[in-house]
Amino acid sequence: MSGISGAFRRSFRLRLLAAFLAAALIPLTVSLWMTGRMFRSQQHIRVRQEMKEELEIVTEVLDSMHLGFREAAGTLCSDRMVMRALGHPGPSITGTAVNNALFRATEQSRAAASFELYDRDGNRRYSTTGSSKAVSMKTDWGLLKRAEQENSLVYVTTEDPDDQESPVLTGAAPIREGGELAGFFVLNVSFEQLRSMLAGKYGARNELLLLDRFWHPVYCTQPAIAEEIGEKLRGAMLSGEQLENLDEEFMYRAAQHPDTGLIAVIRTPEVFTRDTMNLFRRVTLVTMALGAVAAIFLSTGLSLQLFRPVGQLRRAMSEVALDHLDVHVKAGEDELGELAARFNRMTDALQENKAVLLKNQETLMQNQKELNETQIRMLQAQLNPHFLGNTLDTMKWIAKINQVPEVAVMSTDLADILRFAISPEEFVTLRRETKALERYIEIQRIRQSGGLTFTVDIPEPLMDCLVPKMMLQPLTENAVIHGLDSSAGGEITVRAEQTEGDGGKELLRITVTDNGSGLPEEMTGPYHRPEGEAAKHHLGLYNVDTILKKHYGEEYGVRLANRQDGKSGAEVSAILPLDRRNSAEQEEA
Repeated sequence: MSGISGAFRRSFRLRLLAAFLAAALIPLTVSLWMTGRMFRSQQHIRVRQEMKEELEIVTEVLDSMHLGFREAAGTLCSDRMVMRALGHPGPSITGTAVNNALFRATEQSRAAASFELYDRDGNRRYSTTGSSKAVSMKTDWGLLKRAEQENSLVYVTTEDPDDQESPVLTGAAPIREGGELAGFFVLNVSFEQLRSMLAGKYGARNELLLLDRFWHPVYCTQPAIAEEIGEKLRGAMLSGEQLENLDEEFMYRAAQHPDTGLIAVIRTPEVFTRDTMNLFRRVTLVTMALGAVAAIFLSTGLSLQLFRPVGQLRRAMSEVALDHLDVHVKAGEDELGELAARFNRMTDALQENKAVLLKNQETLMQNQKELNETQIRMLQAQLNPHFLGNTLDTMKWIAKINQVPEVAVMSTDLADILRFAISPEEFVTLRRETKALERYIEIQRIRQSGGLTFTVDIPEPLMDCLVPKMMLQPLTENAVIHGLDSSAGGEITVRAEQTEGDGGKELLRITVTDNGSGLPEEMTGPYHRPEGEAAKHHLGLYNVDTILKKHYGEEYGVRLANRQDGKSGAEVSAILPLDRRNSAEQEEA
């Protein structure tokens, strides 16, 4: 190891090669790693949101189904003819009339279930299926007993999800006449009816599983895997394990429907499976290998171009050390050629002034210093990788290739904001400031899935006023982070108006209004930086207030207030002099 370290210290070629490898591989590795992590994170967020929305749709289907059943049960339970037909049947009540009442009450829900009426002894009397087969149910236990005790519509699920002939879900509600039990309203939801209702509601590549309240499978789009998934989910529930960490190949999300007691679970393939990650690692390794080959090739070529003339110079300098001052080296047209020309001039000067060497010693030392400085400048690598720009471009193109427009838009917006932020001008027109702010808002809309409303209400004449650069973004960011608190339906409005100050001064007031929870009363008024830990959360307001005071004076700055129009929310205003100087030149710049 010490031998390798010594050779490394003695060989500039090895150090040059190591520098090239580091410059090629470290940014490439970090860029690929960060890109992979960010892309995977964005994909997971997108898929989780889609699963959440699909679960909400499934829950809405179950809600609609339950409400239809409950409405039908309520209609039949209040029908006196049905009560008498079940409780005290007589010749005046015909089966056709009761069947007609049953069909009318269940007209809107017959696609979702079949319906039956049972008497108080548990014997089926009427059915929408038209079956005349005698069927009875126990009334001293089970579903009918529970319906009688709870006096409401209750449900039970199938005990065998593989049996597609039996109802997947059965419900019952008691029918009472004068407080006395007359019979039961019973519904049966079959596997096919449930599949028909849920078709197209949970995504083409997803699997839907319905479990009972004990996490036993009731319905699955692929019945063959129902028990396997059910055991896995039940084990996760009992052990307190998160569903997201349940499987490397799939992602899970669950939601319980309170009325039926069913737990809806959506399973979707993992965005980055083990094979995908292995492929990504192989691509990374291949890319790193190509980068290493390119670095070795470039360092070898550069070292040959560099060390040939340097070797000539070295040998010529050795001759000069032996007092052979007539030696010359071939000078090219590049920087090393300039160095060789300087060396030739130096040896000529030494030869011409050999007799007066002591007198010209200072000149010789200066020439030597110039020679050393030129060598150092030629051997130093001036690298400017533009890490951030390359990363944003990589994100944008990877997003376009993989059809993730949100990442491409965010990369483009962030690049525009950065270019605007590092531009040399200190003051910009309000028009340019609002354009940069719209880029920031576009990023926030993507983060909040479009739940943010942004409005600019600035008169056209004020658009040409000059303001300090990057003034509006911190005020708006404060509203997004502290005002809206990431709540859905957030609204932010930016307004500007011309006002008059003391002594008739023309002032420009820019106000950022949100519809959040507002400000505590002690924070309203001229901005004062909070003390202690709270000061870390309002750096944007502090910076804007400081910039305005430094530029224009202590009478200007940031003002805080709650909305005065009767709505909740905060108003953050920036007060500064009205300045239209050189606005046209600023706009062109």
